[in-house]
Amino acid sequence: MATQYWDIYTGLEFQGQVLPKDSWTLHGLWPDFCNGSYTQYCDLSRQYDPDPSPNTTTGTFKGTPVPPYTGPNIGTFLEPLGRYDLLAYMNRYWVSQGQPNPDFWGHEFSKHATCYSTFDVPCYGPRYVEHEDVVDFFETAIAYYRGLPTWDWLADAGITPSNATAYSLRDIRSVLTAAHGAVPYIACAGERYNTTEAGAGSLDNGYTRLSEVWYYHHVYGRPQDHNAVPVAANVTGGSLGNCASTPGAIYYYERARGSEV
Repeated sequence: MATQYWDIYTGLEFQGQVLPKDSWTLHGLWPDFCNGSYTQYCDLSRQYDPDPSPNTTTGTFKGTPVPPYTGPNIGTFLEPLGRYDLLAYMNRYWVSQGQPNPDFWGHEFSKHATCYSTFDVPCYGPRYVEHEDVVDFFETAIAYYRGLPTWDWLADAGITPSNATAYSLRDIRSVLTAAHGAVPYIACAGERYNTTEAGAGSLDNGYTRLSEVWYYHHVYGRPQDHNAVPVAANVTGGSLGNCASTPGAIYYYERARGSEV
C-alpha cells in the first residue's frame, strides 16, 4: 500500500521544514495483508523510531514493548553511504507535520519496512553494507510515490486546492480511480459533514477536509522490483474511506502562507 498526505502546514516552518508546491507528500509504503490486517515493528533490533506509535508490537498490552529510539536520527544513516541526493529528495517530498522529518522516516521504516521480508538484513548476503536496507526501503517507497502523481491527476481534472470551492467525493474518487487503475482509499479529516451548517440535519457523518490517499497493490516478488498490479481498496470488503459523500461537501484546502516552496 502506497500512501500520501495532503497537509496544509508542517508546524516547523520556522526551521525550514516546508511542503513542496504543487505536490502531495509521501506518507509511506506498508505491507498490509489482503484481509486488511497488518504487522508492525517486526524487528526491534532495527527500531529507529523515537516515538513509537503504538508502543507495543501488537498495539495492545499483550504485545512486546517497543522502546523509544535514542540514537542518531535515521537521516544520518544515508550520509556515510554518500546518499545526499536521496536525503535532499526526502526532505522535499517526504515531509512530516509536527515533528522533524527524520523522526517520521524512522517511524515509517521501523513500523513498516521491518515487516517486509525482502528488506531483512540476511537477504542482502555477505556483502551487506550497514543501513543498506534503510536506503533500499526509502528508494522503493519513493519509486511508488513518483508513480502516483496525485496532484497532477486531480489538477488535470480541474480539482485544485481552494479555500472557497468545495468538491464532491464522487468526482475525486472517479479521477483517482481512472488514473491509478483501481479505486483507492480516500481519507478526510476536519469536521463531520452533519456538524457543519451546510450539513445540519444530514445523516452524512463523513469528514470534510481531504487529507490522504492510500493506493493498494498486489505485488509479485519483491516490492523493490515494482512489479505491482493496482487493486481496489475494498478488494476484500473493506472501506473506501471516511469522507462525506454528499455532493459538494469536501474541501481540498490551500496550503497555509509560508508553508510551501
